[in-house]
Amino acid sequence: MKRPGMSQPDPAAFIKANLPISPVPSIPEIRLHTAGPASGLWRLAGRGEADPPPYWAYPWAGGAVLARHLLDQPETVAGRRVLDLGAGSGLVAIAAAKAGAAKVTAVDIDANAIAAIGLNAAINGVNIVAWAADIIEAPPPATDLLVVGDLFYDPSLALRVMAFLRRCQACGIEVLIGDPERAYLPEGELNRIATHAVADFGGGSGGGAVPAGVFALFGYG
Repeated sequence: MKRPGMSQPDPAAFIKANLPISPVPSIPEIRLHTAGPASGLWRLAGRGEADPPPYWAYPWAGGAVLARHLLDQPETVAGRRVLDLGAGSGLVAIAAAKAGAAKVTAVDIDANAIAAIGLNAAINGVNIVAWAADIIEAPPPATDLLVVGDLFYDPSLALRVMAFLRRCQACGIEVLIGDPERAYLPEGELNRIATHAVADFGGGSGGGAVPAGVFALFGYG
């Protein structure tokens, strides 16, 4: 854990120095700074109650399946405004930009994730607007498509996210969810549109491949 008196390192400098760049498993078109055993991530992530876990440092299955889907079906995003909610490393946002989205915005509550997104976007030669915020209690954003990777791992968060997605849908925003069927995914309210086997660092899989789905909300359109 972080030792008393240690200063917080600059996030971008730390990520560049300690998280090597590698292709994403199942998505070789995209390379990301990814944490490994020697990354010393605790020096950046913190251990206080207010410090969000460093989910951004690893590719999770929900984001990976969305990224794979958008790259394989570029017409999903071509010419559209896309917002990646809980963007983490920026994997889904980068895939949307590569697939031809007109504008891509990435939002995450963790400022370290925002630093990673900036670096990862540059590695992949795309432009992404990234900002640190919790927007799920706010009015629906100005976007055409909302992509949500792996935000259904916690019961209270899942309820808040789903309420926000329904408000967005009611305003005419299309919603796509990527998830490996974690415990709090409300599958009864979703329509599965694709399935891919992708690597996952959540749910105790240790980075092994799992089947993950791309889902749309019932009632869209």
